[in-house]
Amino acid sequence: MLMTDGTTMTDVASPPKTTGLPKWEQEARDAVKASLRKFNKPLQDLVQRDANEGDTRLLVTDFLCEALGYDKYEDLTTEFAVRGEFADYGVRIDKQLVAFIEVKRAAQKLNVRHLRQVETYAVKEGLEWVILTNGQVWQAYHVFAATGQQVEVHLAFEVDLLGDDSAAQKVAGLFYLHRAALKRNLIDDLWRRKAATSATAMAEVVLSEAVVDAIRKEIRRTSKYNPEPEELARILRAEVIRPELLLR
Repeated sequence: MLMTDGTTMTDVASPPKTTGLPKWEQEARDAVKASLRKFNKPLQDLVQRDANEGDTRLLVTDFLCEALGYDKYEDLTTEFAVRGEFADYGVRIDKQLVAFIEVKRAAQKLNVRHLRQVETYAVKEGLEWVILTNGQVWQAYHVFAATGQQVEVHLAFEVDLLGDDSAAQKVAGLFYLHRAALKRNLIDDLWRRKAATSATAMAEVVLSEAVVDAIRKEIRRTSKYNPEPEELARILRAEVIRPELLLR
């Protein structure tokens, strides 16, 4: 399983301040903002008393419905059966399964191990999105499983409801998990932008024939030395680009 570097909500740009947002989007953002205030105290209480997973799920269900716009009966299925095993939540939009949610107790720190089981469920069901949460931290992961290749799981973004980021930054991230945004595939658009400009993708661009040739021409212009493209590519790989970005 391949993992990218973690991403905080400072990496997800907040929308420009404008009154020109579509009505549905403004309503979704307002609901998230109001819920951040409403759930702050109950969430802190859960964390402080190290509430069990069952109690954490109660808060998560309420947050999914009040903040993120899901219908408890139409959109959410707890203990979603996946070939004899169970995901904490299956999320449906217009009866179409779109994501799984894995919940851990409020005070438990989320880690990669928590993904392994739900990642398997997503692959079996052909889903691209998995949400991992302990009520306080919400992580959205993109799952890619090409036939005959290793499954890739990448952290798209993370929001800490009790963290130091501003309310606007938290709203900017959680908005993509809102039912109205998920229905419009905005999280997919966000992921495409992030993937296209990731460190790994940029390393591939730098090593492309066109860029290497442009570097060669610039070196020739400034130094009168005309290196071979193969030499430049070797130097870029060995001395310029971080080794972990060359694993793919």
